[in-house]
Amino acid sequence: MPVLTKVADRDIVAAVPQVRRIHHVAYRCHDAKETVDWYARMLGFAYTNAFAEDTVPSTGAHDPYMHIFLDCGGGNVLAFFELPEQPAMARDPNTPAWVQHLAFEVDDFETLLAAKAHLEAEGVEVLGPTWHGIFRSIYFFDPNGHRLELACNIGTADQYAELQALAGPMLEEWSRTKRAPDSAKWLHVEPGSLSE
Repeated sequence: MPVLTKVADRDIVAAVPQVRRIHHVAYRCHDAKETVDWYARMLGFAYTNAFAEDTVPSTGAHDPYMHIFLDCGGGNVLAFFELPEQPAMARDPNTPAWVQHLAFEVDDFETLLAAKAHLEAEGVEVLGPTWHGIFRSIYFFDPNGHRLELACNIGTADQYAELQALAGPMLEEWSRTKRAPDSAKWLHVEPGSLSE
């Protein structure tokens, strides 16, 4: 039975949201201008707009901020907050640096290699390319310490179908054992490698 509730002076039927896409993803930065310049120079992201307030609209707290928005292409937006009155930002000490990251897709392997060459020429330390079976990736950090990934898809329709069929059983096995299931081990065995 539908649940009728009052929201913003309107009678609304409660429903699971029909999300269309991610509107934007926001992270903290040390310096808004440095971040805008770095993302433009390293990844070609266009700075599109900013909000700046002394009071947070959602909470009413006094906390001056600059909120910048970058166009990543394809309708994707990456945003950052500079918070000058907050303690210095730090990484979560209980999570390894490789875990939390943001991955961007590029067209193909040649584009990935060209991006790696560009980043390294700009003095950015780059890890990879790394083989993931259905995509290849490079990894690096932005000036705020956020780990970034560029990836190009290389998977076949059969591989994607196999992974979709394995997704449920893999999650169930992981939930029981907390050990990596062997069912998709092929993902990290590069063709022609000694571990094949």
